[in-house]
Amino acid sequence: MHSKSPTRTRRVILRATAIAGAVAVLASGCASDSVKRGYLPGYSDGEVTNQTERLTNLWVGSWIAALVVGVITWGLMLWCVAAYRKRRDDHQLPVQTRYHMPLEIMYTAVPTIMILVLFFYTDRDMSAVQDTSEEPDVSIQVIGKQWSWDFNYTTDGVYDTGQHLLDVGGQTAEDELDSTPGTSQELPTLYLPVDETVEFTLDSRDVIHSFWIPAFLYKQDMIPGRTNTFQVTPTREGTYAGKCAELCGEFHSGMLFNVKVVDRAEYDAHMDDLRDAGQTGELGLDLNRQQHPSSGETEPTEEAAG
Repeated sequence: MHSKSPTRTRRVILRATAIAGAVAVLASGCASDSVKRGYLPGYSDGEVTNQTERLTNLWVGSWIAALVVGVITWGLMLWCVAAYRKRRDDHQLPVQTRYHMPLEIMYTAVPTIMILVLFFYTDRDMSAVQDTSEEPDVSIQVIGKQWSWDFNYTTDGVYDTGQHLLDVGGQTAEDELDSTPGTSQELPTLYLPVDETVEFTLDSRDVIHSFWIPAFLYKQDMIPGRTNTFQVTPTREGTYAGKCAELCGEFHSGMLFNVKVVDRAEYDAHMDDLRDAGQTGELGLDLNRQQHPSSGETEPTEEAAG
């Protein structure tokens, strides 16, 4: 019995590669919205912010580029295994090549070009996401603390304060806010007006935290002694989960918050509720670890300025 010729082997491999490519194309056309988003959080009825589509496209484009490189690399490896395998009647060593200048140039040039292309698109999109040149409609200072959040609505002159969730594992669907996974009625809720540009000013009261709303596809660190700023325009009304994305101590898992993107009327009504509760002014950055007063009071321990 004779082994297959190299030409026939190459044809078989090329045919199999073509079939695999066709199947991949058909599968991508039939993929769900979740697959098309690269399994990132999202909704079929609209983008959550003005930046989520940009970030999704960057993520999916990067994966497609990586997959193309992988398919080419795997294909070449399999082709070499099949085409240059040792045959029964071949007892000679293959030609020993010490170096090959065109291949060396290709090994250097191709990865460099790939990295430059990825850098270009990443820099373009991240520059747009981190651009704070626009005049915001609403300014909010978010203060991270062990292990909860304070929200200073600086434009409206009011504040809200929160305490961390003690029993994260004991939460049930009945405890969720608006039936949204990851939220709880016991957590502080950040209100944002829909279709208005919000500027977040991020500060930490103690250790490093990270302000993260997964549905927004963006997070930013909160570092003691340093203020970080970013802008975003929520474009879809709804309730979302927020959390700290930086391990910050014993009760890090309970450092959660809710986010409600609402229309202007509901946003203004919430601001009025905070004023009626006497929560006017701003909370400062003085260190205070008091989270659950023994008296059961929910008033913040920090002094409200103004």
